[in-house]
Amino acid sequence: MTGGGREVYRGYGQAELDRQYSPSSRVADLTVFLAEYTAESVRAKAELAVEESLRYGPEPPETLDFFPASGPAAPLMVFVHGGYWRELGKDDSAFPARGLVPAGVAFAALNYGLAPQYRLDAIVDQVRRGLWWLVEHAAELGVAADRIHVSGSSAGAHLTAMALLDGWTPDGRAPADVFAGATLLSGVYDLEPVRRTYVNEPLRLDRAAAARLSPIRRLPDRLPPLVVARGGAETDEFIRQHNEFVRAVADRAPIVREVVAPHRNHFDLSFDLADPATALGAAVFEQLGAGRRAPAGNGPKVGQ
Repeated sequence: MTGGGREVYRGYGQAELDRQYSPSSRVADLTVFLAEYTAESVRAKAELAVEESLRYGPEPPETLDFFPASGPAAPLMVFVHGGYWRELGKDDSAFPARGLVPAGVAFAALNYGLAPQYRLDAIVDQVRRGLWWLVEHAAELGVAADRIHVSGSSAGAHLTAMALLDGWTPDGRAPADVFAGATLLSGVYDLEPVRRTYVNEPLRLDRAAAARLSPIRRLPDRLPPLVVARGGAETDEFIRQHNEFVRAVADRAPIVREVVAPHRNHFDLSFDLADPATALGAAVFEQLGAGRRAPAGNGPKVGQ
């Protein structure tokens, strides 16, 4: 048994399971990365044109920041932030725009309500509502409705995956027919172990809710093209979740680009999202159909 004490999940005792779902246990100082998110997002807003706090729904947090591209009918990358569904927001999430917009890609940083004020079902609905607002307003925003890509990190990858499930779009289309691609970074796709950890205190998930809100248990037969990535310095459970998700989606998407970035951890992986000189950025730019440069070092692993 790992971690001592009574087994809680997959041979882990409570203390070790909590550590496995604490990505900050693999870095010296989490606050360094959070500060960089904010600072680079401030730089993005200073350097680029931006429409701030566009409202996509009735709840106070249901807003987004939109960075237009210079050309018409541009692809759009939507970024759904992490923070374990209880921290961060759009003001910490604009930094990928600095690399994407100059390459001709519009960018949107999506805000949503946080736990414990909002239950996870409601957060999932908000993200879906925000994505659909962008689909409906694509023309007036100067983006191509058939070139909308969704991305998310950590909890944001979970929320992105939930947006790829069937049965929620207002016009009845499958998300695979709505979104041109999705990028999921260091995600958690099965919430059963999460509900057994400290992370569940603000979420208040029971077994049924964890099952209902676990995208890996409800994957549709068809998915859009995917980039699925993780850092090299992840806990064993985040690595397992990544590996199981890659296997689960392999036959459901036309292409799955898997990226493992040895030089990155759970928190700084997202800085590669908009840098085509990295393996992750190269995979993302390929999926977007944006300007390309050869990646530095190892390229992305492509497999199905």
